[in-house]
Amino acid sequence: MEDNRPLLATLACMLRPAFTSFCALVLLGGLAPCRAAAQVDGAAARPQSRPAGAAPNVVLILADDLGYGDMHAFNPDSTIPTPALDSLAAQGMSFTDAHTPSAVCTPTRYGLLTGRYCWRTRLKSWVLNGYSAPLIQAGRQTLGHLFQAAGHETAIVGKWHLGLGWKHVGEKSRTGEKGQERDEGRKARQGNQIDFTKPVTDGPNAHGFDHSYIVPASLDFPPYVYVRDGKVTDPGIVQQEAQRFPAFLRKGPRAKDLVMEDVLDHLTAQAVDFIKTCAADKKPFFLYFPLTAPHMPVLPHERYRGKSGRGPYGDYVVQVDDCVRKVTETIEAAGIRDRTIVIFSSDNGSYMYRLAEDKKPDHVEDETVKGYRPAHHRANGPFRGTKADIWEAGHHVPLIVRWPGKVATGAESARLVCLTDLMATCAGLLGTSPGPGMAEDSVSFLPTLFGTASQPERPAIVHHSGAGMFAIRKGRWKLIAGNGSGGRELPKGKPFTRPFQLYDLEADVSESDDRLADEPEVARELEKLLDQIRKGGR
Repeated sequence: MEDNRPLLATLACMLRPAFTSFCALVLLGGLAPCRAAAQVDGAAARPQSRPAGAAPNVVLILADDLGYGDMHAFNPDSTIPTPALDSLAAQGMSFTDAHTPSAVCTPTRYGLLTGRYCWRTRLKSWVLNGYSAPLIQAGRQTLGHLFQAAGHETAIVGKWHLGLGWKHVGEKSRTGEKGQERDEGRKARQGNQIDFTKPVTDGPNAHGFDHSYIVPASLDFPPYVYVRDGKVTDPGIVQQEAQRFPAFLRKGPRAKDLVMEDVLDHLTAQAVDFIKTCAADKKPFFLYFPLTAPHMPVLPHERYRGKSGRGPYGDYVVQVDDCVRKVTETIEAAGIRDRTIVIFSSDNGSYMYRLAEDKKPDHVEDETVKGYRPAHHRANGPFRGTKADIWEAGHHVPLIVRWPGKVATGAESARLVCLTDLMATCAGLLGTSPGPGMAEDSVSFLPTLFGTASQPERPAIVHHSGAGMFAIRKGRWKLIAGNGSGGRELPKGKPFTRPFQLYDLEADVSESDDRLADEPEVARELEKLLDQIRKGGR
């Protein structure tokens, strides 16, 4: 039987004595006194009401495969128009040294929602598919649980990619077992064993979200269906044939109500409706809005085709920007701008390769080419590599936080930040802490966000590539525990195969000058620290 009861009973709903929570209380004008969570059959009861304005709404928008160089605000040389994102950056704080916990999407989504590195779970490399068993274990606290406990209405609209408990024709459902995923791989790779008329046994609603409207995984992974609160919206299934880049799709089942070119518009409409409803009902809310673009299939709606002058990929980035515009305009029109935090980032770097300057054609000249010459566009800005790589392009992403009247406008921070840090930061905003043993890899950056005081340097960040290669970043130094990219670019190398790589990112952001031979002591110290974090929990 599905267990929808998160283990929030262990959350002590009291003011955290740490400085980050103090900052939140001051800037919020004082939160209402927190009460110990009442116990109802072993689960934490949600507060019945919360004073208006006591805590902000939060809208967390996560682009899919948007590179650091795709936005003009982070890459002034970009010619792709992103006016909404540029405006958001001008109205808030941009973090120029922000990183995802992984260079691919499933692990980043796990880390963002739990404050825990995904390599601590069963998933040690790459990603789940659309048929995979649930990755988030029962009892693991998420951002959704955190906001639920604070009295917020919580919703996810968009790409889930953390596994669903599908029911199979003629089979009893098994959720979360290691063997289930292998079974799905054999029996349901094309979805012909899934009963799309039955609700899933695990999904966002079991992990802190009151409302969910999702696609199961990346939009190039079947099954291609919308799932509302655990139920497929249209069980009428047709067979989607495989397609090549830029409209790359894998063969598999597709619901008749899912039209690829309309997905981004459709999801944005769902997100906008949720914001409008909560604003009208005067309910505080948390909306997690993980977009499906500019990930493949690169199918921008016809309204955006040709808008960028940089091929279908550039046009898709333009559409992503317009989704952000619709969300921010909805917040403005609803009269909740000043009490709504908007956070924007990406789940990893762009998959678009940087081609040699003499390489012809590129994506501008031939849309079937998955890459740009630097003269046309640098999707990952100055960074080496692409999505999935341990080099900076794989995980160094834009991060913007806007909260009118609380966060300085047009501000930039060079603080080292990981998206796992959103868990501790949001807890501080709410005047609470993550539950005992939860969010082990999350460090609040609230004092930096509010500019109330100088904040110590983040202890370290562990990076992780698609193929499972590790790196550790501490201050200016980055040690890669492997002999290649660990992802897509050549040489791919292997994890923990020497020689390792050492880069001084303050002097060499492009990772072109390996300092391993010059700084052996730095490398030894970082290798020791990486080992401690991997084995010790932080």
